[in-house]
Amino acid sequence: MRKARAASRLSNKLCNNWAGPTGATCGSTIAGLWAIPVAFTYMPRSFWRSRRTWFASATPSVQALQQATRTVPIVFAQVGDPVGVGVVASLARPGGNATGFTPMEYGFGAKWLELLKEIAPRVTRVAVLRDLTIGPALLSSIQTVAPSFNVELSVVGVRDASEIERSVTAFALSSNGGMIVTASTSALVHRNLITMLAARHGLPAVYAFRYMVTAGGLISYGADTIDQFRRAAGYVDRILKGEKPADLPVQAPVKYELVINLKTAKALGLDVPATVLARADEVIE
Repeated sequence: MRKARAASRLSNKLCNNWAGPTGATCGSTIAGLWAIPVAFTYMPRSFWRSRRTWFASATPSVQALQQATRTVPIVFAQVGDPVGVGVVASLARPGGNATGFTPMEYGFGAKWLELLKEIAPRVTRVAVLRDLTIGPALLSSIQTVAPSFNVELSVVGVRDASEIERSVTAFALSSNGGMIVTASTSALVHRNLITMLAARHGLPAVYAFRYMVTAGGLISYGADTIDQFRRAAGYVDRILKGEKPADLPVQAPVKYELVINLKTAKALGLDVPATVLARADEVIE
């Protein structure tokens, strides 16, 4: 509780000292509220002349900041594969001017497939919806365990709405299909389309974050995103006190949440196992 209050005070301080781009607001603080859906950056005015620290969310914004500077410290959150996309050299030793928090461990994709088979045992074909510009670590972890679940995988890009609709519709032409929707900004932007297509074609789907389930998705398992932003505030504080991003390891989540939409399960004709319901952090009825 004490750490949470300290993080909240720091995020409020940074928000009060906001010196961001024209037209931007500080509605999305380090506590994790999304006022700017794609990315946001924080600059305390008190460090404008001498030492600045940028805070960014989503892979594209972090990459853009690194192209602009290799000296200004960057603290990020929600970058799914920071090594794979070249943001850091390694998780333990980032080695550059950026560090932060990743929303999942590299082997996390296997957990999604396991959960999908648990809630929909008939599934033998799985479309993995992913941003093709993001590193392959999560996809690789799904591919590694797919044979043990007797599942055939297909990769679907989420670059734009037409690509998503065309690919999912084609995939759904054959029976016994399901979907895994990995974490990306594109999935966030197109979440209503993705959940609508899953419902239209009767595809059980597992998602990375809760907001996909509140939009009508079946089930999600992933990091507590708000907790990640609170923890990021601590890294901002340490860097402003003199520590270097290169020496601060990229951290995985410490809190995960399982969310189930029973209304969607009923529409798909699925009986959610009692063992899955017992593990759920939230059940939407």
